[in-house]
Amino acid sequence: MASSLAIAILAAGKGTRMRSSLPKVLHRLSGRTLVENVIASTALVNPTRKIAIVGYAADQVKETLATIPDLEFALQAEQLGTGHAVQQVMPVLEGFKGNLLVLNGDVPLLKPETIEQMLNTHNENGNAATILTAQMADPTGYGRVFCDDNLIVTEIVEHRDCTEAQRANTRINAGIYCFNWDALMTILPHLKADNDQQEYYLTDVIKDLSPVMAMDAPTSEIAGINNRKQLAEAEAVMQKRIKDELLLSGVTLINPESITIDATVTVEPDVVIEPQTNLRGTTIISAGCHIGPGSLIENSKIGPHTKAVHSVISDSEVAENGRIGPFAHIRGKASVGNDCRIGNFVEVKKSTIGNGTNAAHLSYLGDAELGEKVNVGAGTITVNYDGKNKHKTVVGDRTKTGANSCLVAPIIIAEDVTIGAGSVITKDVDADCLVFTRSPQKSIPGWKPKYLREA
Repeated sequence: MASSLAIAILAAGKGTRMRSSLPKVLHRLSGRTLVENVIASTALVNPTRKIAIVGYAADQVKETLATIPDLEFALQAEQLGTGHAVQQVMPVLEGFKGNLLVLNGDVPLLKPETIEQMLNTHNENGNAATILTAQMADPTGYGRVFCDDNLIVTEIVEHRDCTEAQRANTRINAGIYCFNWDALMTILPHLKADNDQQEYYLTDVIKDLSPVMAMDAPTSEIAGINNRKQLAEAEAVMQKRIKDELLLSGVTLINPESITIDATVTVEPDVVIEPQTNLRGTTIISAGCHIGPGSLIENSKIGPHTKAVHSVISDSEVAENGRIGPFAHIRGKASVGNDCRIGNFVEVKKSTIGNGTNAAHLSYLGDAELGEKVNVGAGTITVNYDGKNKHKTVVGDRTKTGANSCLVAPIIIAEDVTIGAGSVITKDVDADCLVFTRSPQKSIPGWKPKYLREA
């Protein structure tokens, strides 16, 4: 078996049929860009080199993929065919020994197991090249791959060049290749554009390599994305895969068709996910949680046995045994402790909420630090913005805020404080105090509005 594997991903095209200024390979599928899905499909073969061949909006593609470890780039300034694209990696792989796996940045549904099988087939048979193929019921428009009984490729013929007899062959070229790099380098530098399109085709190297073997894959895995309709169809395929895997791992999905879950989400066993729930980004849902109905959770960690109903949680953490919602909004790197309740119409932004603290309804907690077992009365507002800057509110353990309280930041409310209802607190409060601001109540007997007195 070859000791090294490089992958080259064709990602230089614009994708005109997407009708978008965004490069095609950067359109998203189940939480990843198309090209990130392609890279993820190589997880089982552990490539030692990863090269994206970029062209259209190259800087934008590079910037988007900058967080992928060890990803290298090759520039295809002019898009002159697949052979020309692979030629651009020659300087990058100078001195390389091993195999080169060529993938398409707009073919995101290949399973890691299929790629692993392809590489094993390539190595076990000592192939100079291995081509991924598929048996397609209607192969119109696709190049046909002709093989002997041992799947050794004898010829590849484009659809337009096929005879009627050749068009009866249903084995098509999926455009995914594995090459022995040394063998490929004897031919690739000399590739010519002897065709009507004046492009350099990677298939032209096949006739000069031996042996070349085909390996069939399911047609559902080789589908390319050329327009928004195909992107939506691929999303349906990917969502079914994700949800099937979760169901078999011990996760309950109620009405799975109404739920969306990104490929980058982790859901532990014994989680129940109800209808109309969407889990996105790097979200982690811990064991025993009950999420939904109607919740959106993105880039957040939800601790064990937490329930979140009709709520939005983004870029935040909720610890164990939380009760969230309905209609709560937790955002901006908020951290909610164990055994907390963040109830209906409560917003928590960039705040730390201590263990056992309750904010049951109709409150805003922004840029705040609340201790343990704080009780936030209905209508409590942290007044954190002075029109220019945000300021911090600190509330100590076991403090209780009365209904309709305003805490004007910057302010520190110590532990064991009780704040009277309707108060506007503008100064720091010492521990173990009752504090309130309230005008005396007045009653005027027999009072009527002037318009009633004159009636």
